[in-house]
Amino acid sequence: MASWYALVAVGLFIAGYILAGSRARAVAGGDYAGMHSLPTYHGLYTASLAFLPALFIFICGSFIAGQLATYSAISALPENIQSDVLRQGAALREAINIVRGGSPAAASAEVQSAAESYGSVLSAGQWATLALGMLAGFGGLSWGLSRVSMNFRARNNFEKLVHGLLWICATIAVLTTVGIVFSVVGETYRFFFDPDIKGKPTVFEFLFGTDWNPQAAMRADQGDIQTAYGFLPLLTGTLLITTIAIVVAGPLGLFSAIYLAEYASPRMRAIAKPILEILAGIPTVVLGFFAALTVAPYIRGWGEAFGLEVASESALAAGVVMGMMIIPFISSLSDDVINAVPQSLRDGAYAMGATKSETIRQVILPAALPGIVSAFMLAISRAIGETMIVVMAAGLAANLTFNPLDAVTTITVQIKTILVGDQEFDSAKTLAAFALGFVLFFVTLVLNFIALKVVQRYREQYD
Repeated sequence: MASWYALVAVGLFIAGYILAGSRARAVAGGDYAGMHSLPTYHGLYTASLAFLPALFIFICGSFIAGQLATYSAISALPENIQSDVLRQGAALREAINIVRGGSPAAASAEVQSAAESYGSVLSAGQWATLALGMLAGFGGLSWGLSRVSMNFRARNNFEKLVHGLLWICATIAVLTTVGIVFSVVGETYRFFFDPDIKGKPTVFEFLFGTDWNPQAAMRADQGDIQTAYGFLPLLTGTLLITTIAIVVAGPLGLFSAIYLAEYASPRMRAIAKPILEILAGIPTVVLGFFAALTVAPYIRGWGEAFGLEVASESALAAGVVMGMMIIPFISSLSDDVINAVPQSLRDGAYAMGATKSETIRQVILPAALPGIVSAFMLAISRAIGETMIVVMAAGLAANLTFNPLDAVTTITVQIKTILVGDQEFDSAKTLAAFALGFVLFFVTLVLNFIALKVVQRYREQYD
């Protein structure tokens, strides 16, 4: 049905554009000078009036139809299944799978009945949504065609529609961010202060604890497993791996950007930059394999040659490969920022007798500093949020160490580990993931604040 929605919406847009444009040209009779808006704007305005209402109804109607179908399927289940949340969810998933083409042979009679109810209500809701969307689209199309005239301000009205659409998109982006923050803050509050949560730590124990072990004994024969929620081992592991990554990627990315922007010929730039940016397209799981199978054994062999004890999974291996991953972020963004520096600044420096290297060091880099810092911050944020490379190359051991040759873990890896599988969201172990996410958000906020202060302190502004 989604393809029908898309086909109808696109058809309404094309029909509105063609019909309104043709009508505007007929009204003008070739005298476009006396017309307030060109036929193109009449077409765009009418096409928007036909497209946007239909799209809105299709989106809302699909959601409502799905909810009604789910409610109908649940109502068709026996009361003993409805009263059990787990059984109800399993039966509902099985019914939906049958409607989407799964085999009903192995399903029980109750599930098949729920599937029939779900399918009938969903189909009726989808067709009703399609009909209402077409009706709204044709209504907007008719309204737009009726307003085509010599004096109608189609361009102004179309620009108002675009302005409103952009405002809605910006609002959705802001509200999404606010929603994420509030959801994390709410669960974090439960983790620390909800009296019904058993085994939770205090804020001080969480932030300054040196042991991390959210596991608890599931059986009596497992013995006494001490649960601990100390955040410091995760923070040190995250900062250690991120620091190694930036030490690797920072100089390579920045120097390659300077070379591509200031020294490389156009032919060399056209070849080198795409090859460099291929690194950004390599899946992180592939980089994780590379780190675990190639880089980590090499580092371990190198360490043993010098008499050093290197763990099979080390922070150094994960940091080096992660640095390779974020080189394109620094290089590409810094290259664009350096190219954006006005040529007049370079010419002025050359006219005063500065060499090329002096011009780069004393004029171009200070002028491009805000963009370069932004590139580094984006790379740092990417490194902090990486999971797969750390899992495969650094391990899961929450060791409080600054030794890059030891095995460590990061905040994101522990969030992933905690939330794998079916979880009970009333336990301290599961809610600890939200507390980790909140603290990670705060850490990145502090790093961005520090970067802003650095830019304000060392930025060079030119008129």
